[in-house]
Amino acid sequence: MNYAKIHIQANQKNDEIFEIVKSAIDDKIIKLELAKQLFDSRLLPFEKKYNITSDYFMTNMAAEDLDGGDDEYVTWAGEYKLKQKLDDKLNILKGIQYVN
Repeated sequence: MNYAKIHIQANQKNDEIFEIVKSAIDDKIIKLELAKQLFDSRLLPFEKKYNITSDYFMTNMAAEDLDGGDDEYVTWAGEYKLKQKLDDKLNILKGIQYVN
């Protein structure tokens, strides 16, 4: 994982600014984690129905493999891809190193 460093330099109230920035990023992480739980709950019915993980589905299955055909495939794949984007954002934010 790549890490980003955030260096905060201010003329005054440096500690206060540091805490505000860190708190804002921490709040965003919490919101993204809640959204991730929502996506997990949307993926779970598909995974249970077919007894496979969403990762396996994305790499090994096509619409014709699903009972619901194209509609089910597009829904499952769309939810999965949105969750992956959330995961990417979470990894970036969780990888931030703060320098005060």
